[in-house]
Order: sequence, then C-alpha cells, then structure tokens
Amino acid sequence: MKDNFSIQSDNYAKYRPTYASIFFDYLNSIVLTKQNAWDCGTGNGQIAYELAKTFNNVFATDISQSQLDNALQANNIKYSVQPAEKTDFKSQQFDLIVIAQAIHWFDFDKFYSEVKRTAKENALICVIGYGRIEVSEQIDLIIKNFYENVIGVYWDKERKYIDEKYTTIPFPFKEIETPNFVNNIEWTLEHLIGYLNTWSAVKHFIEQNGYNPIDKLQNEIEQHWNKKETKEVSFPLLLRIGQITY
Repeated sequence: MKDNFSIQSDNYAKYRPTYASIFFDYLNSIVLTKQNAWDCGTGNGQIAYELAKTFNNVFATDISQSQLDNALQANNIKYSVQPAEKTDFKSQQFDLIVIAQAIHWFDFDKFYSEVKRTAKENALICVIGYGRIEVSEQIDLIIKNFYENVIGVYWDKERKYIDEKYTTIPFPFKEIETPNFVNNIEWTLEHLIGYLNTWSAVKHFIEQNGYNPIDKLQNEIEQHWNKKETKEVSFPLLLRIGQITY
C-alpha cells in the first residue's frame, strides 16, 4: 500500500470531508451485533470515532503513524500501525469491517483474505468513499479542468477506482443493495483550497515541478466565490456493502 498521506497529515485531518450522520444511522441499522469493528486505513480516524459511539470496541489501523498522531480519540478506539493485508488480529473477531477512501490502495486478494480470516460469520464489509466535489456549475467546470488537464497525469493509477465510483473493484461478497447518499457541507473558500491541497496528485505535481498549481486554480475560483462567504459543497458517497460468508 502506498503512503501518500503522512506528509501534512494535520491538514488531512482538518480539511478532508466528513461523512453524513444519515449514513452512520443506516449502517447501524443493518449491523445487528456491535461488539468489534475494524476501521481499515483509518487516516484521521473520523470513521473510527463515529463507530465508537455504537460499538463496544473499535480497532483502527493505518500504515501512517503521522496520520494516527492526528486521529480523533475515544476510550474504546485502539489505533495501531498495520498494513491492511496482514494484521495481528484474532480470527473471527469483527462484526463490521469498514474501509473509507482507501481500498483502492490495497492489494485486493491479500486484503480480502485477511477480511475473511478476521471477520465473524455473516459480518459485514463496508467500502465507502466520496466522488468529486460539487459546488456550482461554474466552479465544477474549473475544478474538472484542473483535475483532468493540469494534474491528471500526476494521479496514481489506483485513482481510477474512485473515478469509476468503486464499481470496478473486486468484491467477492454477498452484496447488499444500498441507498444513495450525498454529503452536503457548508465550506469556506479557505476550506476548499485546503482540501484541494490534500490531493495526492497535487503533491506529486509540486514534487516534480517545484510550485503549487493550486495558486492559479484559487485565482480562478475566486472569480465565483467571495472569501467571506460560505457555500454548500456536495460529495456523492461511493458505497458497497457485503455479507462475509465462509
């Protein structure tokens, strides 16, 4: 698994979008036993923190110690640095395994073997992510051009799974049909720019060219967004849930 997110992990925690409470309400409604959950690729811990409200124990893993140093804390969350594909968890331990905006980085076969080893019979696996941000027609076109034509070649190849809305990832589980969710959040322009700066392709661009392409992008967006105002931004959620059987 690549580690694109240790650098500036404090910004990652500050600017990455959260997930809507209605999604967690839905997830809680379909998970009947809430003893142990595994948040794999936890990043800033936002999923683990929400799961900790309803599960007895939450185990949250990431390959980045820097990310975990900035993660949200709760008494029943146990963070550890471990790769997704090989952990020290017991067999048949988990009622729920969640992977948020991370599974595209994994070795699918090895990870799914670990999922089947550590999951209880009939446990659920939940793969979630979010699509490209939507603000307004004009701003969306500006960001689309930036995404495809300015930093397009700097995305890692795994990004295609996000662009394909996780529909093309291998998913060898008994799939459950899920509702559609959209996460709507009020953001300032400063928050938007902070979020865009967390994109891995932006980091790759800076490393290779020595300057930040977001500066020009910000000037373009400022023509349609007053710095003092907030706007509603939307993230369509990518979601696949399956039952793990032996």
